[in-house]
Amino acid sequence: MALYSVIRSAPAVSSLLLHSSSPADVSLPSSARFKVSLSLSLSLSLSLHLLHAIERTIGDLTSNRKSLEPIRATATEVPPVIPKSRSSSSIKVGINGFGRIGRLVLRIASSRDDIDVVAVNDPFIDAKYMAYMFKYDSTHGVFDGTINVVDDSTLEINGKTVKVEKKRKVVISAPSADAPIFVVGVNEKTYNSSIDIVSNCLAPLAKLPKKTVDGPSMKDWRGGRGAAQNIIPSSTGAAKAVGKVLPELNGKLTRMAFQVPTPNVSVVDLTCRLEKSASYEDVKAAIKYASEGPLRGILGYTDEDVVSNDFVGDSRSSIFDAKAGIGLNPSFMKLVSWYDNEWGYSNRVLDLIEHMALVASHK
Repeated sequence: MALYSVIRSAPAVSSLLLHSSSPADVSLPSSARFKVSLSLSLSLSLSLHLLHAIERTIGDLTSNRKSLEPIRATATEVPPVIPKSRSSSSIKVGINGFGRIGRLVLRIASSRDDIDVVAVNDPFIDAKYMAYMFKYDSTHGVFDGTINVVDDSTLEINGKTVKVEKKRKVVISAPSADAPIFVVGVNEKTYNSSIDIVSNCLAPLAKLPKKTVDGPSMKDWRGGRGAAQNIIPSSTGAAKAVGKVLPELNGKLTRMAFQVPTPNVSVVDLTCRLEKSASYEDVKAAIKYASEGPLRGILGYTDEDVVSNDFVGDSRSSIFDAKAGIGLNPSFMKLVSWYDNEWGYSNRVLDLIEHMALVASHK
């Protein structure tokens, strides 16, 4: 049985409706080829990346211990630039819900040549307020580009037109009992183009925004206490769906969480019992190997004296902290890993869209 605890800030929940369309289309027809329903959790996704890295490499590494190189100092590096575009045409998508994640997905998409956001739908926000919230962000800073309000139904971002819609649509904003779940870097290769609705990651990281002062919260009394004044024990349903992504871990993971007074960046403490005995040095080597190889750009590795603010704006889903973990014994480990629960997740959203479009193009 593995236990992970997550110390996190809690972003407001936002859902996205993402459509694939042909390069010639500039609108989002109801007959779009696929829809993606997204929920906002990196906490379990991060644990999955760690477990998956260990699972994929620890056996090979420990079976040939002489091949292990000593762990040397590894700087916290800027995530590597991974080529995103595999075709001459861009993937046209629309964003439904312009909350925290919707805005960050649009920021990241505007810097990629393989993703073209053609529309944003939010019935509660007008174009001028959309532009204001998109341009200014207290955590990630001022948008490094241009944005103009053309009219009540049109934005211009870096010279490209984005239509503003006010339609009310029903979309899945949390994991469905029926929809398959995909995590880029773990099980995205099992996706096929016959699947119409999918979920990215596994559960909402926060059901309610954090309160600045004590306020009513009928279902979660502790969650109603002032976030800036308290460390708040909290529940997280993320681990319940772990078996959908890695069936071999079904029923083997439980969890707990604490909300802390930070606006962004979370940390996971994953306590796990290994099936095969290994030293903490072996585990570090396995994770480092994965971070430089099969999970490059998704899983990171550092052995510097880092703190949470050092990971604001990091596009990776999980950055393993070699100094913070503990090898309790050859089969029992505490692994610590950081992630920007807004920016990293938003990057994986676009990576999943890219992968789905690639699969569809090979159909």
